[in-house]
Amino acid sequence: HKTLVPEVIQELRETYNRPDILVVAGGVIPPNDFEFLKQAGCFDVYGPGTKIPVAAKGIIDELMQS
Repeated sequence: HKTLVPEVIQELRETYNRPDILVVAGGVIPPNDFEFLKQAGCFDVYGPGTKIPVAAKGIIDELMQS
């Protein structure tokens, strides 16, 4: 995730000129890596065991604040 997520974000921005596409990462991502991914441009990050409704609400809440 520390390699692929930043690469995807960079490709979206530079190759496809799509900085408007928000990238959300989730799964087996250690909490220590969350800030790194956010600094790399990830919109939000969800760790292991996050329930889909919780992630969906978190994403909606973040979008409403943007």
